[in-house]
Amino acid sequence: MQLTILVGTVHGNALGVAQAIQMSADDFSANITVLPMDELTMEVFDRPGAFLICTSTTGAGELPDNAQALYFAMDAQARYLGHVHYGVIALGDSSYGDTFCGGGKRFDERLQDLGAHPVGPMCCLDSLASAQPEEDALRWCREWLPQLMSRIPRNTEENML
Repeated sequence: MQLTILVGTVHGNALGVAQAIQMSADDFSANITVLPMDELTMEVFDRPGAFLICTSTTGAGELPDNAQALYFAMDAQARYLGHVHYGVIALGDSSYGDTFCGGGKRFDERLQDLGAHPVGPMCCLDSLASAQPEEDALRWCREWLPQLMSRIPRNTEENML
């Protein structure tokens, strides 16, 4: 199966998580592409397969600078994304309270507004609770990918290969 990981990051932590997942592609029986969100537009969602948004959160629940263009394109170039199945890995710091993992939550909400289909619960990685976000994300992916495979229509999955 084809999986595209879209990465929003400031200090590289989200990129490290995405790359750890990509390096485990054989374990997941997936062809995984990692794309930093820099200058991406809505056309990225024309790619075959499913998507995983992997983003950190800055300030009070804000998006990283490199993720803002894609997020704002979801308004400026809004279109129905009913063909999109996705998951979210959000990195944050729980000491920020209500804005914890705000970057991922914002993408999740906007994708649902556009008709995309979330698969499973969001993975919220708390920098205060774990020093190994890559391991936590891999553990989550081991549960998430089977849910994804069960949700994607069979004919769509065959077209992804």
